[in-house]
Amino acid sequence: MTDREITRRQVRERYGRVAREGGFGCGCGPGCCDGTQNPQEVSASMGYSEEEQQAVPEGANLGLGCGNPVAIASLKEGETVLDLGSGAGFDCFLASQKVGASGHVIGIDMTHDMLEKARRNAEEGGYANVEFRLGEIEHLPVADASVDVVISNCVINLSVDKPQVFAEIFRVLRPGGRLLVSDIVLTAPLPDAFKKSSLLYTSCVSGALLKEEYLKCIRDAGFSSITIHGESVFPLNHIISEPELISTIGAVPLDEDERKRLSESIISIKIGAEKK
Repeated sequence: MTDREITRRQVRERYGRVAREGGFGCGCGPGCCDGTQNPQEVSASMGYSEEEQQAVPEGANLGLGCGNPVAIASLKEGETVLDLGSGAGFDCFLASQKVGASGHVIGIDMTHDMLEKARRNAEEGGYANVEFRLGEIEHLPVADASVDVVISNCVINLSVDKPQVFAEIFRVLRPGGRLLVSDIVLTAPLPDAFKKSSLLYTSCVSGALLKEEYLKCIRDAGFSSITIHGESVFPLNHIISEPELISTIGAVPLDEDERKRLSESIISIKIGAEKK
């Protein structure tokens, strides 16, 4: 098994556990973030309104995002939307309400447990225009030029081949299609000890690209009109979610200034782009 295959399996196993046990915050599990926040509070801090959170089936919001891509997508009636790493379906259900009965929403997730949860939520909520498919975001089970909008929320950073992800997004979008993502990027390289941590990878940290590298992946895939809709420091209490994570980060010898720079270098960013 290659290193990439091992990493992909670790991501699948971690988020399968989150689906079974519940969770919130990128990479979090039950009782994370010191028990001081719940999925609704985390999602509110990421830009989701109370109305949006109440508009989806119970259990759809696991608080796993780092932004609200639906809010910047300007979705229209009748559009086809693809959500990469759809989890329990939160963003899919919000998108469903925007595109209406004449539109269609497809959620892609590589975790069986998440798919089961999302499909159950869709059935209970009566979302006839939403479907969920098993697949990896590097190899989308979607036809060429069949989608109007692609959204994703704190997922592409977990991919082991991000250029391939953006190439796949470009492939499935129709001419004139749009990409709107919220994700984690870095403004400075991580310490080597962090880069080697599988726990930090599955927690959306050590797999994140430098901001300029991330934007280059989008450009190289063929996108134009690349726009940053907003960026902010991603709160560490949404990442340091378990004793293992705390000990991993605490074991790295950093002085106070280095630790401050590290905390300020992990960024939540919202990016839009177009396929001409």
